[in-house]
Amino acid sequence: MNTEVTDGKTRIAVVTGAGSGIGRAVAVELLRAGWSVALAGRRTGPLEETAASAADAGGGEALAVRTDVSQPADVAALFAATVEHFGRVDLLFNNAGTFGPGGVPVEDLPYEAWRHVVDTNLNGAFLCAQAAYRQMKEQRPQGGRIINNGSISAHAPRPHSVAYTATKHALTGLTKSLSLDGRPYRIAVGQIDIGNAATDMTQRMQAGVLQADGEIAAEPVMDVADVARTVRHMAELPLEANVQFATVLATTMPYVGRG
Repeated sequence: MNTEVTDGKTRIAVVTGAGSGIGRAVAVELLRAGWSVALAGRRTGPLEETAASAADAGGGEALAVRTDVSQPADVAALFAATVEHFGRVDLLFNNAGTFGPGGVPVEDLPYEAWRHVVDTNLNGAFLCAQAAYRQMKEQRPQGGRIINNGSISAHAPRPHSVAYTATKHALTGLTKSLSLDGRPYRIAVGQIDIGNAATDMTQRMQAGVLQADGEIAAEPVMDVADVARTVRHMAELPLEANVQFATVLATTMPYVGRG
C-alpha cells in the first residue's frame, strides 16, 4: 500500500453523502479547486452526476464509491478504495445524514426510524472518522483533517426532531473527542453547523415549517455554495491551524431569537 505523498501538491478528500445537497456542493468545490475526491453515497448514479458537474472545470479527479456509512464493511471498503486509488487521505468531510420522518411527535416515533437516523448520522460518522483516523495516523507525511457536518440542531432543536437533534448534539461530542485524540498525530478535527442551506432537504423551509411557538412560518435559505466555500476554507488551512466550530446560516432565519 502506497501511503507516501507522490507530488506534495495533490490533496485527497473523502466526502460522504456526495450524491446530493451539501455533500455534492462541497465535493464540486473541492474538485474545481484541484483536490481529488472520493465520492461516497448509497447510489452510484448521483455520485457520477456529482463528478460530471465538476468535470467541465478541470481540477482534481473524482472516484465514485457506493457506500452505506452505517455498514462497517462498506466504510472499510471506501477507505481501502480511496487509498488504493489515490495513495492517502488528507480530508474527510463527514456529511452523510438523514432527518428521518418529519413532523412525528416523540411518542409516535417508531424505534426503527430512530435507529435509522442514529445509524446514519452518528454511527456512520464514527465509522468514517475511525477509518480516516487510522489512515491519517499511518500515512507519511502523517496527519490530515476531519470536518464533521453538524447542524443548527447541534445547538437548539426544531419541534418534532428528537432523533436528528440527538445525533447532532452527539456529533459535537464526537468532534471534541476526536480533536483532542488527534493532536499527537497531526489530525485536526472541526465541525461546521449549517442553517437553512438551499437543498432538496430544506425545500420545505420556504413553504413553511412548524416553529417553537406552534406557528407555521416560511424561513429564508442561503446558497449552498456559500457553505461549500466555508468548508473549503476550513479544509485548506495548514494542520497547525483549525476551525474548531463554525456556524453558517441564512442571515435572517429565526434561529437567533426567542422561540
